Amino acid sequence: MFTIIKFVTCVALLTAAISSSASDVAILRNGFSIRHERRDVLGAVTRLYTAADASSYVDVSTDQIDHFEKDFSVPPPATKRENPKNLNEIINTISDRHHLDPDLINSVIHAESAFNPRAVSPKGAQGLMQLMPGTASQLGVRNAFDPHDNVEGGTAYLRQLLEQYNFDLIKALAAYNAGPHRVQRYRGVPPYYETRAYVARIVREFNRKKLAEQKASSAAKNAQSKTKGHPRATVKQASVPETSQQVTR
Repeated sequence: MFTIIKFVTCVALLTAAISSSASDVAILRNGFSIRHERRDVLGAVTRLYTAADASSYVDVSTDQIDHFEKDFSVPPPATKRENPKNLNEIINTISDRHHLDPDLINSVIHAESAFNPRAVSPKGAQGLMQLMPGTASQLGVRNAFDPHDNVEGGTAYLRQLLEQYNFDLIKALAAYNAGPHRVQRYRGVPPYYETRAYVARIVREFNRKKLAEQKASSAAKNAQSKTKGHPRATVKQASVPETSQQVTR
């Protein structure tokens, strides 16, 4: 009898240990899911903590959550926030492989996640370039929270969209944000404030970087000419280049 009780107690303790260590999954009404370590209900909003130390979380309308489930799958390894040097190396290498300007990828990442590799949107998009789980799977991304894997997948996807729209950056960015089917439906940028603001933000930032780069290059050439004793060249005032001509290197 004592042996049976001891066995049952051990099983109960083991089950409790597994349950306490397992994360939860919030199943949303739109079909997406968000894995999280714990949650707090704050009135009409439920805060889902995607990291154990509460350093990363996403707020979801409580009425958009259908139910919660236990997640006993092995979670992806924790990814520390990449320092600027390492992340720049990743972006430069991957951009070069896909023949895209790294400044463009940097601008997209800034708009998508503010360079937070653990970012999760209310709709379930993940990582630096905010890949939806389905898109990440199609692109072969194994861990959307890994900076290298995420940037590789997001850059490859953006390249596909640019080729699809004959390197029309405006349409490609709109499709990246709202989906190609909506760009096709509206024959251009969808009439959504979020998408229009998203596209405008990236284009402004990208063009600002290119303009600054041109000015710095002109200044360096002028300084070099002056050092050699040549007369200073007249520099034509730079204008913001057309976006469709800047996406490839």
